[in-house]
Amino acid sequence: MHVVIIGAGPGGYVAAIRAAQRGANVTVVEKGALGGVCLQWGCIPSKALLACANLFTVFQRAEEFGIHAQGQLSANFQKIISRKDAIVNNLSGGILSLFKSWGVSLYEGEARFLDHRTIRIYRDGDKDTVLTADAIIIATGSRASSIPILVPDGKTILTSKEVLELKELPKEILIVGGGIEGCEFATLFSSLGIKVILVELASRILSSEDKEIAIQVQSQFKKQGIDLYFEKNIVDVEKLNGKVSATLSGGEVVQADKVLVSIGRHVDTDGLGLENAGINLEKSGAIIVNEYLETTSSGIYAIGDVIGKSMLAHAASHHGKIAVENIMGNPVKTEDSIIPAGIFTVPEIGRVGITEEQARFQSMQIRIGKFRAMALGKAHTDGHCAGLFKVIADAETDRILGVHIVGEHAADLIHEAAIAMQLGGTAKALANTIHAHPTWSEGLMEAAEDVHGDAIHLPRKRRPASTMQ
Repeated sequence: MHVVIIGAGPGGYVAAIRAAQRGANVTVVEKGALGGVCLQWGCIPSKALLACANLFTVFQRAEEFGIHAQGQLSANFQKIISRKDAIVNNLSGGILSLFKSWGVSLYEGEARFLDHRTIRIYRDGDKDTVLTADAIIIATGSRASSIPILVPDGKTILTSKEVLELKELPKEILIVGGGIEGCEFATLFSSLGIKVILVELASRILSSEDKEIAIQVQSQFKKQGIDLYFEKNIVDVEKLNGKVSATLSGGEVVQADKVLVSIGRHVDTDGLGLENAGINLEKSGAIIVNEYLETTSSGIYAIGDVIGKSMLAHAASHHGKIAVENIMGNPVKTEDSIIPAGIFTVPEIGRVGITEEQARFQSMQIRIGKFRAMALGKAHTDGHCAGLFKVIADAETDRILGVHIVGEHAADLIHEAAIAMQLGGTAKALANTIHAHPTWSEGLMEAAEDVHGDAIHLPRKRRPASTMQ
């Protein structure tokens, strides 16, 4: 069984290793660098920079903890970037080592379908290669979206890729888009003392997240001095003396040294020749797949961002494993309803399942439990008291439908809820699980208790657990 995988991002490289583990002969075609956007220009490099920014913020608060450091605190951005590059190179090299270990062949170049089993690889300055496969996995991911008035030029108007390659910090940055990416970069630059201006077309940041959770982050952004403009778009842009002057739809004019365009991503299928293989697309351009991740062309599968469902690195990795099992004759259906996610703002967000707004839109009968980090002993000892734990449960069965956390370690804490949901757990079961003290996890336990009005560390005269009628 020869399996060809197009793309070596978090979906493609994981699929390659799993296929090799299952005994397949595996070939990977990648036009860029190993690890894809996530490793090279997304998840890993951005979090490496955020780790530095968070440490810088911690040192600024040292006096609160009784620790005095002499001298002026400063950030060396070139060293921060060098650290980021070293981490990326190390992890990219790790993927290559894994490929060699499992006997995965790697071709550098652009792949194009000649038919449903044949791919031509185009490489600059080298002879083209033609591969014939028994099964093919498309894992080409996505790329940053743009708007006509703000076309990235790599100098002043940037995408996340160019921002991660900056050699020096700007004094001011305008971020267009208040989604996950935009908010994480707002956190990064604000933490390093850069003036941040954020413009969002919606009425709040993080419009895809539970509203109550997003508002918590929005409130902290204001305290951090981030300028927020809502229900605005950019109507005019002028570049002058190394700066960008942007006019908003409300008439306001904002100026910055750099502009980050962060308005989402769209699938990357350009140049693949999908029509030659009989692969159909959604109107959005996403590849159509069935519940086994197989496309409209038998034996060809698509995973991750390119199918336009859950654009998360770990979702792509999970898809890669499922696609391989199906190729190797072990039928597995994909189930994307329980995918945890982390948003690395300050404070951090972790979420899994549905939001309160989604539940109400579907007229679901629910009960909601909440618990604020302010009531946690661990929050006070760590000096991070902002945060909220929120559990949404079915009013009749008590099964957990969604959990949302904002605060320290939220992206790690959410996995306790994800496991509970995967096993069909109830709010009562989560509440009755003994949690170590003092820990952040206790907040999740108390939120689960509050679903039934039993939280210990909430005052008697609090709002009752809410029920959808």
